[in-house]
Amino acid sequence: MSCLEGPTHPVPDFLTGETRTFNAAEAMRPRAPGAVPAEARNGGRVRAQDVRPVGTYLPNDNVLTPNMRSPEYVQMSTAAAITLGIMNGYMHRTSCTRCLNLLLTYPEGCRANCAYCGLARHREAERNYADRNFIRVDWPAVPYDQVIDIVASGGDGGRFHRMCISMITHPRSDQDTRIVLRKWVERIRHVPVSILSNPTTMTRLDVQELKDLGAEIFTVALDAANPVIFDRTRGRGVQSPHSWDKYWEILLAAAEIFGPERFGAHLIVGMGESDHDVLSQVQRIRDLGGHSHLFAFFPEQGSLMDHLPPAPRPQWRRIQLARYLIDYRSHSLQRMRFDERGQLVDFGLPQDEVDAIIDAGVAFRTSGCPGKEAADVSACDRPYGDSPPRDIASYPFKLDRRDIRHVRGQLRRGLPK
Repeated sequence: MSCLEGPTHPVPDFLTGETRTFNAAEAMRPRAPGAVPAEARNGGRVRAQDVRPVGTYLPNDNVLTPNMRSPEYVQMSTAAAITLGIMNGYMHRTSCTRCLNLLLTYPEGCRANCAYCGLARHREAERNYADRNFIRVDWPAVPYDQVIDIVASGGDGGRFHRMCISMITHPRSDQDTRIVLRKWVERIRHVPVSILSNPTTMTRLDVQELKDLGAEIFTVALDAANPVIFDRTRGRGVQSPHSWDKYWEILLAAAEIFGPERFGAHLIVGMGESDHDVLSQVQRIRDLGGHSHLFAFFPEQGSLMDHLPPAPRPQWRRIQLARYLIDYRSHSLQRMRFDERGQLVDFGLPQDEVDAIIDAGVAFRTSGCPGKEAADVSACDRPYGDSPPRDIASYPFKLDRRDIRHVRGQLRRGLPK
């Protein structure tokens, strides 16, 4: 499978994102989850067929999904599989990813039901867990020992700067994450590990144990920028178990246990929040010593929000730039100005300073845990995880002059004349 384009289904209102300045909260309401047939619940089809896995499994609706479980099996992003040589493929303007993103896998799948997520529980009705798309791509399943053997022997060509274990909401996720982490650090010392956690099932002790086992960075996918949107998209609004307070409880524990520059949080822009909502969270996380990792909302195919418009580019570029100023230029929310709707109207810096940062381009690259290039350049470049290549939201490579001109135009459309 190529990473050149996708998804193939029409993307609603995509081009008019150039003229919208934000996605209004009242418009960004998920569909209600539908009923799941009894035989499909908790991975029922896969467990009943009980097909033995053999080697790598590439998602395919035309074959029976094998009964695969972590820690023996893990899933990885299409970009990681191409980089590792497990899949053939081509990625637009980049030849690899710098982060080996691994995802725990079970026939029962994730027991949460986040409205924007392709892995959500409600999809049991139409697709087995290992066949679901997630951040716009397929996730092949690979024997974990094979992954370790390839990287330990240098088979990745030194291209991976970081490995990340993505937990899911499953009864075995906590203990299997420890196994996956322990096996990695025992054999591979040159590629540090990040944890993308599942706070709902975790305690402070779990966070400490992951640190003690060798995890370098701990992250929390807060995703929503305020409690109302969190509950609507990840909590009671979609029959999902997550809560805002629990996520912040684990994030605060990570700040204490992992320390400055070693924890962070994911935030999605464009789900109905204001600019001030997002940047308030960015500032709070930075004040604690961490960093924010931004994602532009994209209507993931099969999710409860796949009928809604993606993050408007003017809003997205404003937030990207403001977040970069707070996270890496010691700027602050208090020096920025917002209008009555909470929309950012002034960055609070002289124009020549803003221009210099725009021209450098780093602010508009994918944000995430750092690699070996620079502290402000993410190893987790997630090629086209939040946009198609024809209109890039997060650049997975260094921007050229044409890219900078394009970004400047989008920024101008999102700021007062």
